[in-house]
Amino acid sequence: MNLTLSVLAGEYAVCRLDSQTPPPAWAFAGNWWSVTRTADELSVVCGARQVPADVQSSRGWAALKLHGPFDFGLTGILASVLDPLRDAGVGIFAVSTFDTDYVLVSERDLPAALAALREAGHQVH
Repeated sequence: MNLTLSVLAGEYAVCRLDSQTPPPAWAFAGNWWSVTRTADELSVVCGARQVPADVQSSRGWAALKLHGPFDFGLTGILASVLDPLRDAGVGIFAVSTFDTDYVLVSERDLPAALAALREAGHQVH
């Protein structure tokens, strides 16, 4: 399966807040963000610049968008991206939406990630 991906502009952060914390206003700023609550935590993925210094976070992520939309009946879409990244030793953080998927990789691993994805037959812009 050959896919088209693009690199979103900017540095991203993955944040962890207490599960009972109301989603903060800063989580909703910018062009791309994701907020997920579970019984264990509130996770926020957003632009790194807007995250307050006192918030538990992992910064320095680059975001790759898989160009969808993809039918829910299709299988192997995310695996076709994650397998080459795994083989290249690139760790990921994935976020899915109704139409598509986003894969975050460390900014320092971005060149290796792009090379691995292109080697696997994907187009990356």
